[in-house]
Amino acid sequence: VASVRINDDAAGLSQVLALLAEHDPTGGKLPVAIETSQGLLVAGLRAAGRQVFAINPLAVSRYRDRYRASRGKSDAFDAMVLANILRTDAAAHRPLPADSELLQSLRVLTRAQQDAAWDQVTLTNRIRTLLRMFFPAALAAFERGGRHRLDSPAARVILAAAPTPTAAGALTPTELAALLRTAGRQRGIAAEADKLHGILRSERMHQPAAAEQAMGLHLQGLVRQLDAVCQTLQQLEQRIDEVFTAHPDAKIVTSIPGLGVQLGARLLAEIGDDRSRFADARALRAFAGAAPVTRASGKSSFVRARRAKNDRIAATGYVWALAAIRHDSHWNARSRSRRAAGDRHVAALRRLFHLMLGKLHHCLRHNTLYDPGKAFAETAATTA
Repeated sequence: VASVRINDDAAGLSQVLALLAEHDPTGGKLPVAIETSQGLLVAGLRAAGRQVFAINPLAVSRYRDRYRASRGKSDAFDAMVLANILRTDAAAHRPLPADSELLQSLRVLTRAQQDAAWDQVTLTNRIRTLLRMFFPAALAAFERGGRHRLDSPAARVILAAAPTPTAAGALTPTELAALLRTAGRQRGIAAEADKLHGILRSERMHQPAAAEQAMGLHLQGLVRQLDAVCQTLQQLEQRIDEVFTAHPDAKIVTSIPGLGVQLGARLLAEIGDDRSRFADARALRAFAGAAPVTRASGKSSFVRARRAKNDRIAATGYVWALAAIRHDSHWNARSRSRRAAGDRHVAALRRLFHLMLGKLHHCLRHNTLYDPGKAFAETAATTA
């Protein structure tokens, strides 16, 4: 009907909205297909009242092969393919959920917090590798039997002040005690300072002086990055606590065993508060990667774990299952039964995550708190 190239800015949004209004036979209900779910253009289309379908680029590539065997590609051709997807197969795709603004802000915070946590692990591993190359005494002080981890405030403060074995060995117990106080330590400072002093002054192998100084400078840079990530994590966790507590679904989510504020906020942010997004628990399990995929052809049939999924929910699911096993007798018994049936640890956790998502979906759909008596009614009846 019409074709135009726009920019990803306010002028482009106005242009495409005018084009849609001119050629819209549905009175403002014509949906829009696009290959992303993020960005200002998507936000502008949704603010204008348009229903937006975020089509996976891999799915668009498969649809493209229906029209051209040569695998030719262009922006205009892709736009036509996207339009035909909604024209013929709209029922097979889900529009972007109509989540509340509070939920959208929570999603931004939880994703930032999860990314920061992954960055913290990456930086800690890089620091550990560097210390193993020239400063093994720090590993002995802060990891192997020590009271502080490499990402703890005490380790960061001491390594920033003394980034080389020579500088750390020159620290006196008084100076170490002052650094521990700076890091926030309040009790047992003298004993801990003496212990660290003995470890840092122990006889170890050294790199050449020039190489040691260069590695120390590298270590200081990594520690500064780790400091920034840790401070960001604290700010994000505090803000997540405030936003999640203000959400009306927070009480339902935290009533389920294993879900506290941080894990519950991550799950709720990715699931959303649009009740029409998932028709049943099966759709939610597929979205989270907890439902297996069956590939059958003729006499062969394979059941495998789902790879196309929301990775953030999947990463949270294993932590949730572990926490539920440790704090709830029902889930602990279910885990033991799966292990006794032959499941390995990861497979048992995945099965628990599969079941727990069904309980969570039921509670959110019916706006009710988790009740173990109802959740395990079949187990109780069998026992009786």
